[in-house]
Amino acid sequence: MTHVAHQLPEVAIPALRFEGASMVHRGQTLLQPLTLTLDGCRRTLVMGPNGAGKSLLMRLAHGLLLPSTGRVYWGGKPPRQAMVFQRPVLLKRSALDNLTYALAVSGTPWRARKPLAREALVRFGLGLLERRPARVLSGGEQQRLALARAWLLAPEVLFLDEPTAALDPASMRAVEAAVLDFHARGTRILMTTHDLNQAKRLADDVVLLHEGRLIEHSDAERFFTTPASPTTRAFIDGDLVW
Repeated sequence: MTHVAHQLPEVAIPALRFEGASMVHRGQTLLQPLTLTLDGCRRTLVMGPNGAGKSLLMRLAHGLLLPSTGRVYWGGKPPRQAMVFQRPVLLKRSALDNLTYALAVSGTPWRARKPLAREALVRFGLGLLERRPARVLSGGEQQRLALARAWLLAPEVLFLDEPTAALDPASMRAVEAAVLDFHARGTRILMTTHDLNQAKRLADDVVLLHEGRLIEHSDAERFFTTPASPTTRAFIDGDLVW
């Protein structure tokens, strides 16, 4: 996979703000009211046990869900966004056609679509698979295809929800390299993970959720060395009951 990032035009990405945002479903509070500000072009890793509320936080941030109380908003013009899920959402088409369709929807002139799509496939190590149906690709290949699609859309903010949870180590490394590529190009990263070592490799700052509550948000070095919360220390030490 090629790792030469083309820089996005320098645009100040507005802060993403949660103000008393919560999520209630059928009378059950899944995400307690939280207040959080995520600013700058950083790599923010959202961590926590299963059921902590990580995916809900991501969907609220991306605007896929509306909070039950409070609000979630950008402190300025909403940036261009893309999201990559743990199980990529792909069309029943070839790998190449999945990318050309995304370019068509984004308004790219038709003559430019295939060259741009092929360039992205090569970048993400899929150049020899352009005719293969996307849904028969391996899990790692599907995830790289989803990343290639996001790359073509040049998002200012990229959301990734457990993108490596079901991948083998080689595929995980490829996805992590892609995340670094996006960031080097000027894309703000918000990503969920269970993997402490992955967070140590990628994070500028870390958000910890537990039982639907915001436990801590701090710079990565402080989070891992001198956490402010005993719950954070228990999570890092593997003593937090899931």
